[in-house]
Amino acid sequence: MSLPAVPVSLTPEEKFREYLSSRPRPQRFTDQQREMVRFIFAQHDHFDADELMDGLRKSGSRVSRATVYRTLAKLVEAGLLRKIELGPRMCYEHDYGYPHHEHLHCEQCGEMIEFQSPKIEEALREICVQHGFKSSGYNLLIRGQCASCLKARSARRTHHLV
Repeated sequence: MSLPAVPVSLTPEEKFREYLSSRPRPQRFTDQQREMVRFIFAQHDHFDADELMDGLRKSGSRVSRATVYRTLAKLVEAGLLRKIELGPRMCYEHDYGYPHHEHLHCEQCGEMIEFQSPKIEEALREICVQHGFKSSGYNLLIRGQCASCLKARSARRTHHLV
């Protein structure tokens, strides 16, 4: 499923620059940070820090590992990226300019399937009301096996029985 973009008033670059300048101790927007933001928002993929560093390196960028990790943390704080925990691995995706959505994660092949469900959102709102709870957000990650991996597994099992 491809998620529709949500209209935003600022580009990711402008939003990050605004975030950096509004911190208690304003920070400058460096060339390396600019390269990272442009690279990340040029595609819509889930990625981890190592995949980002490899992609940056292949594109000719020379961003240090420390800068990548520091900038990823700031991009999450700024509301530009969302961090998803996949066991010991931290994965990132665009949060700015995309609607709220959830994920199905195949533990076998690593595929990440994005989906939206008004029924889940309504159920969560009802649960919060029942408990007098004011939600500030949520993340839902369902782990398991995708249709392709299940089909391949079934084919292997059938092959062994013949």
